[in-house]
Order: sequence, then structure tokens, then C-alpha cells
Amino acid sequence: MTKTILRGRVLSFHRAPQDIGDTESYLYLEDGAVTLENGKVIAVGDYASAETTGAEVVDHRPHLIMSGFIDLHVHYVQSHIMAAYAGSLLEWLNTYTFIEEQKFSQQGHAAAVAVDFYDALIRHGTTTAVAYCSSHPRSVDAFFAEGEKRNMLMVGGKVMMDRNAPEALCDTAQSGYDDSKALIAKWHGRGRGQYAISPRFAITSTPAQLEAAQALVAEHPECYVQTHLSENDEEIRFSMELYPASKDYTGIYEDYGLLGRKTLLGHSIHLNHRETSVLAETASVAVFCPTSNLFLGSGLFDRERLLANGVRIGIASDIGGGTSMSMLRTLDEGYKILQLRKQRFNPLSSFHLATRGNAEALGLEDKIGSIAPGRDADLVVLDSGATPTMQMRQGTVTSLVEELFLLQTMGDDRSIVEVYVAGTATKSTLAGL
Repeated sequence: MTKTILRGRVLSFHRAPQDIGDTESYLYLEDGAVTLENGKVIAVGDYASAETTGAEVVDHRPHLIMSGFIDLHVHYVQSHIMAAYAGSLLEWLNTYTFIEEQKFSQQGHAAAVAVDFYDALIRHGTTTAVAYCSSHPRSVDAFFAEGEKRNMLMVGGKVMMDRNAPEALCDTAQSGYDDSKALIAKWHGRGRGQYAISPRFAITSTPAQLEAAQALVAEHPECYVQTHLSENDEEIRFSMELYPASKDYTGIYEDYGLLGRKTLLGHSIHLNHRETSVLAETASVAVFCPTSNLFLGSGLFDRERLLANGVRIGIASDIGGGTSMSMLRTLDEGYKILQLRKQRFNPLSSFHLATRGNAEALGLEDKIGSIAPGRDADLVVLDSGATPTMQMRQGTVTSLVEELFLLQTMGDDRSIVEVYVAGTATKSTLAGL
């Protein structure tokens, strides 16, 4: 395959920045060259030193080339009900979500939604996402089939839920186990796909089902685990009514062996001191979902407290409770939540979290999340002057940090010039663009 060289300004993180002056935490090249071959990055450095003989050079100057964005918590089956009006989480679930997800029993519906979902990810520069499918195995098949078609590294799984939902959505402890087992065998490790064992949350799973999920985790330690934790006060109260013997909400998942380094816990807002310690001890990941938390009035994520206690953190859009599939919009709302918390979330930290930080949360930092030889060539090209208003503001930008903050504050899908998945340009090939 012919080598491709992407020319432009290059930004890639080595580790989490300590502050905005921590230039050792990242690589930044004013005129950089990222050389791609066979879906991988094979070299990165100054363009003047690049070996261009026999290579196709794609000049993206003056734009910024970064690793593709990673979204740690999405519901692809809810993508058609974004911005649905409701007062709180449980009202929203019962009024819209459970009704929408029942449609995935229909032949052809999941495949059509999957196409729309993946197109939207690409438009917004997201190259990897961790998704909840519906309780229907065909929704999982459609999710992974579309990801395989596009050669994207995606994580997902069938929602396990056997109570407190419409009968048409509920499985049983045994069928949830059997379906998940079969789907793991079919999709985990196929192409770039990775499976996530997915009990929806404590409210919709009986003890028998959480025992079944525990068995799956023991049998398939190579898989991820995803669920929801401490998003909403009423959710917490109801969960503790259902599991009165557990010490707290986190204790429910702890009791059933569902916590660990590959566990992604959406929201994790209202955690007591014991719960925070348990997440740190088990190396579980607390996933910050800012647009969803604001939209549903769920609460304000406490990033500094979790970090100070050694909890691993990621960030996500949480579509469809979230209001945008854009990680730029997600970072912007995350900044605002932390402002209300009187916590600083500087632009280096936010872009690190959406790239290498989320890759580290997945344990995939050797594959995605940064630009270095041997990494998968999943990349995004960003334009900080994509709109007239951004161009106006750009005239006073004097540093990389200011440019990143401009991108996350005013940027959206218009700021995404191009997206490369395993080295192949994808956004420019989407219909309608």
C-alpha cells in the first residue's frame, strides 16, 4: 500500500498535563508530518525531515492534526431521541427511552439507525465509542457489523435488563446470559470490535441477572463491563430499596464482582467516601457525562475529589440523554460543570482526556489515543476558524492553549475538516458532505 503523509500542525499527548505550562506532557509540531501505512502510523516528526519519496502528501495546513476522539459512554439505540423533553432521568427513561428501544425488535431498524449513528460519529471526529445496544441481539449485530464495515475500533454490548421496564424490552437472567455469551463469541475480537458486558443498571436487573453478569465477567475477563452508577438521587434511592443488603449503590456492583480495571461506570456523580475508595481500589473508571447531567438535572461531577482519591476518569457524550455527539461540545459543557464546582479544567487536560486519557481508561493506549509509530491511524483534523465567529476570535489567539479552548468552546462538526479511520479518509466520503 502507498504511504500517505499528512502535513499540518500535530498535537499528541504523552501523559496527563499537570497544568497549562506542562509542555513535556505533549508533542506539538508547527509543521509536522504523520506518515501512515497499512492503517498504522509509521512515523511522526517535522515535515522537513520526512521521507516523502513515493508517498502521497495530503496538506492539511494550517489545521491541527490530533488523535481521533474517544467517547466512553453512548447509547446508539437512543440517537434518534436526543433533545426529548423530560424533567428527570427516570421520567425520561419511561417516557421516551424504553419506547424507542422497543423498535429494535423490528427487522431492519437497527441497521438503519447504526448507519446514522456511525455517520454522526465521523462527522464529529469520534473514531472510537463505547456503546450500549438494546436488549435485542439484532441491535448488537447491527452495531458491530457497521463498525466492521467501517473498520472502526468500537466497544459495545447487549443491555441486560429483566425488570422495571416494559415486558417487550425485558430479557431474563438466563436469556441475558445466553445472548451475551453468544454475542461475545460472535463479535469480541472480530476485526476491531470489543465486547462490553452490559447490565443496564441495578434498577433493571434482578439479583439473579447480576449473578449472571458476574458469571460472564469471570468467564470472559477479556471483555469490558459497562453500567450506570449514581446518576440521580431518585435512582440511588430506588436502587437501595431493591438491594437493601448492599452498603451503598457502588456496593451493589461490588457485591456481584462487577468492578475492576475494565469496568466503565457512567456518571458516578453522588458518591460517598466509601464508594470513592472502592472505585480507586478496584481501578474502575468513573465516566463524566456533562451534557447529559446538565440536560437531565442530575448533578455536578466532582473531578478533583475523584482524582485526589486515585479514581480513574473518562469523559463521554451519553447520547441520547446527552445533547450532542460532539466531543468538542462535551468538553465545553464539562468545563462549565467544573466551573460551577470551582474546579479548573484547562484545555490541555480536556483534549488529553478525550484522546489519550480515554484510551488509557480502556487500556488501549498502545493502540489509540495518541500519534506515534505503531499506533492505529485514527486521526482527526481540526479547524479553529471553521465559522465566521471563530475566525473573528481567532484573530486574538496567541497560543496553542487558547486555540484549543476556542475549539472546545465554539467548535462543532464544522470544525472537523477530516477524519481518518485506520489511515483512510472517511468524513469527506460521507453522503451529503
